[in-house]
Amino acid sequence: IQQPDGHWPQNAWLDGSAYWPGIQMDECAFPLLLADALRRAGHLPRARLMTFLPMIERAAGYVVRNGPVTGEDRWEEDAGYSPFTLAVEIAALLAAADLLDACGKTDAATYLRETSDVWNDQAERWTYVTGTAICSQVGVEGYYVRIAPPDSAEAGSPKDGYVPIKNRPPGDTDRPPEEIVSPDALALVRFGLRAADDPRMTDTVKVIDAQLRCDLPQGPLWYRYNGDGYGEHEDGAPFDGTGQGRPWPLLAGERAHYELAAGRREKAASLLAALEGSAGPGGLLPEQVWDGADLPERELLHGRPSGSAMPLVWAHSEHIKLLRSLRDGAVFDMPPQGVKRYIEDKTVSSFRTWRFNNKIRTMPEGKTLRVELLDPATVHWST
Repeated sequence: IQQPDGHWPQNAWLDGSAYWPGIQMDECAFPLLLADALRRAGHLPRARLMTFLPMIERAAGYVVRNGPVTGEDRWEEDAGYSPFTLAVEIAALLAAADLLDACGKTDAATYLRETSDVWNDQAERWTYVTGTAICSQVGVEGYYVRIAPPDSAEAGSPKDGYVPIKNRPPGDTDRPPEEIVSPDALALVRFGLRAADDPRMTDTVKVIDAQLRCDLPQGPLWYRYNGDGYGEHEDGAPFDGTGQGRPWPLLAGERAHYELAAGRREKAASLLAALEGSAGPGGLLPEQVWDGADLPERELLHGRPSGSAMPLVWAHSEHIKLLRSLRDGAVFDMPPQGVKRYIEDKTVSSFRTWRFNNKIRTMPEGKTLRVELLDPATVHWST
């Protein structure tokens, strides 16, 4: 169901036809990580890999042309610079570079790595804030935001402007990016771009826990982001376009993977118990659990599945991966390329790129400007 331009539909009917028209760049990049994982596991020898080369080239081309911004984040809500999406895109381009190298496409592989380096270098410029009110409240220097708005020629920084919060009442939707945090930032560790003990990550984890942690009988779970309106109303009335976000068991699994990356296996195992303890009577994992007092008349019990989707297959997938990761003693699906390139070798880019979806206005001294356009053009330069 890959489209001719290289992307995959946001979702599709069983016959493969596209349903919603949104573009989530993480979904466009994940198949590249899957292909590389299969190659590294010995399931795609070169002859077999060559049969998938057209798919890989189209997918990598789409990501490199349309990233680093995303039309929608992984929650199918906002456009902009998302730490989660950035992590997947960068890791996927590095993986695609290895795949292309294996197929003899060395020039294209070099370009993908150079693009990954440029984006990785700027992840903090796009999504990391310091000196905010939350910093003072929690006692940290800075943290990664949930998402920063798409860059524009008028904004002084992509972190300026406002993030529209979905599922909120009219007139109560826009928030400054620095006010909204999410466990999404843990993806920078999950996909091998930042070390678990990087001070920016440990500070972000403190903010996540201060803003989003919910302690329940089965253990801690986390909200998607502060101000989330997707969930039942405060009185337990069903979500009707507005509401109040509830804790997601999925996020306990993701946090467990972060703890495992940090070398805290026992803590990861305890979060596995919290994830499993959130299941319904039939063992199915829900999208969200009820965090309020018992409302038996609405079949809402504290710490038990809410009226959200169940099963959430995404949560079951995370559960399976966590079981494998705990068995291995390491994060099962962490791509190795970013770990080697950015954490161990500390590779930095010699470039900065200007493109229509990332109109940089300044660049560090000593960097080479690369203007990237989708069609041949004449650049008029003035000083």
